[in-house]
Amino acid sequence: MTRQGRNSGTGRGKGLGLGGGHGRNKGGGYGVGGYCVCAKCGTKVKHQQGVKCTSLKCPNCGHTMIREELLNEKRSKD
Repeated sequence: MTRQGRNSGTGRGKGLGLGGGHGRNKGGGYGVGGYCVCAKCGTKVKHQQGVKCTSLKCPNCGHTMIREELLNEKRSKD
């Protein structure tokens, strides 16, 4: 086995990189469970894993749904 170059070692890197971006919600999802809530009329539907609340429309008024935790954060800031 011949090694060439400086970086062709045994792969002991930690893969941390320089990115460090966390995206929305400070990098944390809200996990399974919880509710999707209509910000307009307050209707709640159970959150389904793998389905974004914002992709759902309220069954009562047709407004876009939002994750309950996000709505609570928004209200606590106001």
